[in-house]
Amino acid sequence: MSTVADYPRQRRTGAARFLPLLGWLPESNRRTLRADAVAGLTVGVMLIPQSLAYATLAGLPPAAGLYASIVPLVVYALLGSSGTLAVGPVAVVSMMTAAALAPLADGDPTRYAALAALLALLVGAIQVAMGVFRLGAAVTFLSHPVLTGFITASAVLIVVGQVPSLLGLDASGSGPLPEALSAVAGALSTVSGPTVAVSAVAVAVLLVLKRVAPRVPGALVVVVALTAASAALGLDQRGVAVLGEVPTGLPAPALPAVTLREAASLLPAALAIALVGYTEGVAVAKSLGSRSGQRVSPDGELVAVGAANASAGLFGGLPVAGGFARSAVSFSAGARTPLSSLVSAAVVALTALVLTPLVTALPMAVLAVTIVVAVAGLVDWRGMVSTWRTRRVDGLALAVTLLTTLLLGVEAGISAGVVFSLAVLLWRSSRPHTAELGRVPGTGVFRNLARYDGLETDPEVAVVRVDAPMVFANAERVSDTLRDLVERRPRTRAVVLDASAIGDCDCDGAHALGGLRRELGERGITLRLATVRGPVRDLLARDGVWRELVAAGHVHPDTASAVAAAQGRAPVGGPAPGVL
Repeated sequence: MSTVADYPRQRRTGAARFLPLLGWLPESNRRTLRADAVAGLTVGVMLIPQSLAYATLAGLPPAAGLYASIVPLVVYALLGSSGTLAVGPVAVVSMMTAAALAPLADGDPTRYAALAALLALLVGAIQVAMGVFRLGAAVTFLSHPVLTGFITASAVLIVVGQVPSLLGLDASGSGPLPEALSAVAGALSTVSGPTVAVSAVAVAVLLVLKRVAPRVPGALVVVVALTAASAALGLDQRGVAVLGEVPTGLPAPALPAVTLREAASLLPAALAIALVGYTEGVAVAKSLGSRSGQRVSPDGELVAVGAANASAGLFGGLPVAGGFARSAVSFSAGARTPLSSLVSAAVVALTALVLTPLVTALPMAVLAVTIVVAVAGLVDWRGMVSTWRTRRVDGLALAVTLLTTLLLGVEAGISAGVVFSLAVLLWRSSRPHTAELGRVPGTGVFRNLARYDGLETDPEVAVVRVDAPMVFANAERVSDTLRDLVERRPRTRAVVLDASAIGDCDCDGAHALGGLRRELGERGITLRLATVRGPVRDLLARDGVWRELVAAGHVHPDTASAVAAAQGRAPVGGPAPGVL
């Protein structure tokens, strides 16, 4: 069993800062190269049927999936910061691609392919720009509950969308769930018996292999076996739809022939795919990196995956991302560095150059089964239940995203999830947690009165801690909380604000503190600040409030000093060195 010590560390000096693969090469040896070769071969074999399937899911010719699994893998190997992430076409991104392109292509296959290439270029440009401006750690618009709800709903839509291919129906299962189910129900009279038989055999073989021989590439076995059976039995003459001719060779790089208007129309979808693809991929990379001890750079991953997407667009592919299933296989197969991606790319390139004539008889039902089995694992029931139990509002964000995606489509779903999450964030920011404090007897330690018994209090000194930044969203509410406290305690002569948990402050916060100080002062009540953090102090100084507080001796290094000064038990001092 591999340990953290078995995984090489990438050097991040010199040219390796711009071309990370150079940082991996000095750390490679015969043992790591062998492990990368085995892992790359395994993932490459797995990627061949998946790339064909995901291209059809995106509404593109199968060859586009192969093209998206060659040069993009090479580009990621050169620039990626993860030694185990497997980049290529993935189910959710492919479905988002189909949803974005179908309304614009008007059924024209040539235009559809050009738009797909343009979409990949736009996704790549967005991701690279975000990486250059170091926004990797700031991409938090897709919270985990939103992403879970979106991916789960997408998996359901993908499965429903494959039902016509599984049953041989003369219908399309794409679109929102009500529309897709209606189309499927209306075409049930066109069920093809031979197609259903092929689907059943494919499912059975995949499930048996997964149970008895999990290391065997089940998808490839099913594709090879049923393609051979289809050719031998002439299933295309029995009503079974087959893949047909797949062009042999590799495309030359070229810019898609599209207009600026089409590019503008695709920008919202490109942004959504860029965020979803990156968030899913970097989460996988970080998870595997924590097990291997390899550090993943969020900004570096944006640049690497963005460049991979741009290359996919130049070579006639579709948007790509880091896939969970393939990355897990890569890790378990022993991948150590991105060199494994080069091996996978070589396997797919060999297939595109030599082996495509052998898949013309591949039943489309087999590709549908491959997709369904692959995405079934994306439905995270445990994660949804855990999210709901942990925090109801996060459960609501998940539910809103899931239901909107199912009922209205992928773009509406992801937008609803982001908007709901931001609305909840603003709502929570406007209602910061505050706590009235009391002293532990015989010490200078202050604790929350609502959580501890036996704490000492002074009816003339109110001590309050605010556990949030004081910004425009909550500044007035904090002031109102302190005013209400004073109203409830008519003997109050001083309010001590423990600012240790106020990590930030803006102009509204400074104005609120200044106004509260003057208002309390008119009532004979002093406002004292304790444990003020540096950024807050600096802003208050620029606003002028800090100078007034210091001149009055109302700034203290800790809560105990502030309370003692308010009680007249110690000299009132200015901002002592203990101020943070």
